[in-house]
Amino acid sequence: MANYLIMESTLMLTEDGSHTLFVPEIAECYHSTHGAIQESRHIFIEAGLKQCAKPEISVLEIGFGTGLNAFLTILEAGRSGKKIKYTSLEKYPVEVGKAVQLNYPEELAPDKRPLFEQMHASDWNQETELTSYFTLKKIVADFTKYVFEDQYDVVYFDAFSPEKQPEMWSNELFSTIYTHCNQGAVLTTYCAKGIVRRAMQEAGFTVERLQGPPGKREILRSSKI
Repeated sequence: MANYLIMESTLMLTEDGSHTLFVPEIAECYHSTHGAIQESRHIFIEAGLKQCAKPEISVLEIGFGTGLNAFLTILEAGRSGKKIKYTSLEKYPVEVGKAVQLNYPEELAPDKRPLFEQMHASDWNQETELTSYFTLKKIVADFTKYVFEDQYDVVYFDAFSPEKQPEMWSNELFSTIYTHCNQGAVLTTYCAKGIVRRAMQEAGFTVERLQGPPGKREILRSSKI
């Protein structure tokens, strides 16, 4: 990890009993303080992953962060029997020692803690088969400069907010993602701001507003029709 950019963070408990990390440098949390697990499950699993009917799904995540979205996806793949190839871009990897303090396994599936820790300890920039149905490739990269090669069925757009990282939410970058989405792909994000919705629409996505998780009125889901 010595050559990677690190953002200092502190462990916080959210209202549903699950952890998040708070980053003093940008005064922002990785998840909603109303509940990290319930937010991620609502936005990325229910509104995103479960909308894809394919037996084999290619997932792209913008912002690996705490690994919560990936862990929820592993658990859902185990329940559904679907095979998932999961690619995640992260510019500021969370240190493994801090990541394994997170209580997601205890809150979701205590017997899967070894899998959660293996997920964080797995090598960056290499594809790792974590289970027979889930392959993970964590990539240390700046999304604004990354050159995509693959096509995706589901996109979790989980960057820090447009106020903190406006460069991550541009029409150009959503256009790049659109190009690398398969027909019928869905993209979900917690951010429902008009400027984000318009950027997605200009990129070619069909965008809808959905009810948000507790503490958030709306989220966005976009589709490549």
